[in-house]
Amino acid sequence: MTSPDRQLYRIPDAARVLSLSRSVVYEQIRAGRLRTVKQGRSRRVSAAAIRDYIALLTVEAEEDHRGESA
Repeated sequence: MTSPDRQLYRIPDAARVLSLSRSVVYEQIRAGRLRTVKQGRSRRVSAAAIRDYIALLTVEAEEDHRGESA
């Protein structure tokens, strides 16, 4: 998963960590589901934002699972 000492990831690196394509990562950023920070012209994804995104996916999966069993 995320490296314990690494705090900011370039978009391609975040895509690798999340096992997603770059285009999907950009879609998630545009949708507001994956937060980024900007330093100059560079956009980075924080390790915290990656953890939050994974937590969001987990919550959504649990909600979907509950909806199927209702």
